[in-house]
Amino acid sequence: LSRFRRCVFSAAYPLAQVELSDPDMPVEARIEAFNPLIPGDAERSGLPVAVLRFVLTNKTGRRMEAAVCGNLRNIIGWDGERGEAKANVNEWRQTGAIRGMYLSSRGVDPASEQYGDMALVTTAERGVTWRASWLGERWGMGLLDFWDDFGADGAVEDRERPETEQPQASLAVKFAIPARGRRSVTFLLAWRFPNRMTWTPPKAEGGGCCPAPERVGNWYATRYASAWDVAEAVAAELPALEKKTVAFVSAVCGSDLPEVVKEAALFNLAALRSQTCFRTDDGFLFGWEGCSDKRGCCHGSCTHVWNYEHATPFLFGLLARGMREVEFLHATDDRGLMSFHVSLPLSRAREWGVAAADGQMGCVMKLYREWRLSGDEGFLRRLWPQARKALEFCWIEGGWDADRDGVMEGAQHNTMDVEYYGPNPQMTGWYLGALRAAEEMARAVGEEGFAGQCRALFEKGSAWMDAHLFNGEYYEHEIRPPASPDAVAQGLRHPTMGARDLSDPDFQLGAGCLVDQLVGPLMARIMGLGRLIDRGHERATLRSVMKYNFRRGMWGHFNFMRTFAAGDESALLMATYPLGRRPRKPFPYTTEVMTGFEYTAGIHMLYEGMTAEGLRVIGAVRERHDGRKRNPFDEPECGRHYARSMASWGAVLALTGFQWDGVTGRMEFAAAKAKATWFWSNGEAWGVVEQKPGRDGVEVALKVLSGRLGLKRLALAGAGEVEVGRELAEGGSVRLRLKGGRRGR
Repeated sequence: LSRFRRCVFSAAYPLAQVELSDPDMPVEARIEAFNPLIPGDAERSGLPVAVLRFVLTNKTGRRMEAAVCGNLRNIIGWDGERGEAKANVNEWRQTGAIRGMYLSSRGVDPASEQYGDMALVTTAERGVTWRASWLGERWGMGLLDFWDDFGADGAVEDRERPETEQPQASLAVKFAIPARGRRSVTFLLAWRFPNRMTWTPPKAEGGGCCPAPERVGNWYATRYASAWDVAEAVAAELPALEKKTVAFVSAVCGSDLPEVVKEAALFNLAALRSQTCFRTDDGFLFGWEGCSDKRGCCHGSCTHVWNYEHATPFLFGLLARGMREVEFLHATDDRGLMSFHVSLPLSRAREWGVAAADGQMGCVMKLYREWRLSGDEGFLRRLWPQARKALEFCWIEGGWDADRDGVMEGAQHNTMDVEYYGPNPQMTGWYLGALRAAEEMARAVGEEGFAGQCRALFEKGSAWMDAHLFNGEYYEHEIRPPASPDAVAQGLRHPTMGARDLSDPDFQLGAGCLVDQLVGPLMARIMGLGRLIDRGHERATLRSVMKYNFRRGMWGHFNFMRTFAAGDESALLMATYPLGRRPRKPFPYTTEVMTGFEYTAGIHMLYEGMTAEGLRVIGAVRERHDGRKRNPFDEPECGRHYARSMASWGAVLALTGFQWDGVTGRMEFAAAKAKATWFWSNGEAWGVVEQKPGRDGVEVALKVLSGRLGLKRLALAGAGEVEVGRELAEGGSVRLRLKGGRRGR
């Protein structure tokens, strides 16, 4: 087809604009596209719809006629790899505020995964024409016939309908544009495919011989009877959906934060909306680790991968709490072993049968986070018994901390897809964080004795880690092979991923400087649990990670695995061995680069005041994904739209110092050095806060843009706090003054 010569793409996810112009064309076009995305509102943020508005500007001094046409093939029954279209039908419909093409099937089995329907509609009231089918595709005659038809007068005719199982529908809108004027037309693309089936990973992905797929469904399909129903509902609410979505994006983009931080935080939210994530009929959110072109990568909301992301709990608290329910009430057995991949349906949740040390400890920490963010004591009490079992699982014979000294020494399966043997900073950091979280939760439910046990183990383990694993620059892994394979408790080793000879195990970290060796302490900072290790050691380690792992240019770098950075690009390597002593066969991703780990280190630097270094790390990631070299909405790892990339939201938390305690109703921010406006969100409500520091204190204005907030106290770190005691509804605000001086970041 003929094209515009000039194309400019602008985006602030989920809003996108494409500007099209050409010196030979009398009109310019702008496409405004979005999906509704409203924090705290999982229902409207999960609508199966794409909104496409075409804004045309007449560059001439005379009235012009223009037309926009959308085309959609009816592929129901065929998903691009499996199934078969059969007796598919396109029909014209008009109801209420919409009119357009409804795509369905009369021959595809309603129970098949590929069964469903689609709708291509417009909200335009006049000038609408349609075609239910194109001519046959032999030698391109279908496209030629369409172009002859549409190109002649900007309208399409419903001509002869050839026999085809996948008819192509067309919907056109024709309108006049006054001289130097502007007109727009809006299209909605909606869909409903109700029969999501269970994931069945092949043997190559560790799934073994898989049972037959079972239906788990799609949550959105329980809310709407058809794609046409979706289109009707969206059209009726479109102004409100767009206003709320724009308000969210504007609040983030209008924040006084570095551009790379805002871009990384917003753009990686695409992972939540991609095929990586889905909600089943029961409303629970599940996720792959990422997704390939035709299937998901690594099933089961993998605990050690999903540990790293911060977007879901702070934007959609309901969904995050649901993930915790699945982990503790379905995937954790009576011993306390949590399957780090959850199988579906939930009646099979524990089939994986292997626990990940970092994944399980991270889930204990995340339960604490979801409780504090929501303030829901009932939620905590329902999950606490299983959470306690999950922590006590560390202490079983042959377990991670069988001698109960606060340090993990056993076979520790982890996010590097192998087992570490012996004390190491990565796993022990997660363990220390879980002990602190469990201490706080145990006190809340009245189990003071258990809280005391957790505290004692935490203090002992923290002191040991600082005394024995810190080498003066960073923390090392002390490799300790088990006495024998029988000394390792059942469920701690994956049958194919880790070392086979446990007397001298392969795939260890050893003396390496690991990119995310302090992920546990970082998570504790984000959750308000305080420091887990010595502050001086923590800062020295981050400086070492920057010194030894940050690479400017990849030309001289040898990498034996996947390539996610190349040429002149900068990146933070997974591990280096500046002191030598590299294991002959180190953990498999040693020489790689992966964005979720880079964000983790960079965000920790921001928390520690190493702002320039943290921004350099985050900036390097976004420079590699600038839209020219790579997709700016897709940071891959094991598959595209990788869940760990949503760690990027943590940079917003770090630079604003945001803390929310739903139990006490206390909100805290960093004290800004100069006038600043920041976005905030707690999973249920969101808004902006403005600080105006002065000689006699700080003027603070907090506004709720969506949701409800029971705000009892508001604090600025180092600048004091004040009692508020107000329930703020949407649009509500509070303005107050704190007497602290000019401090903060």
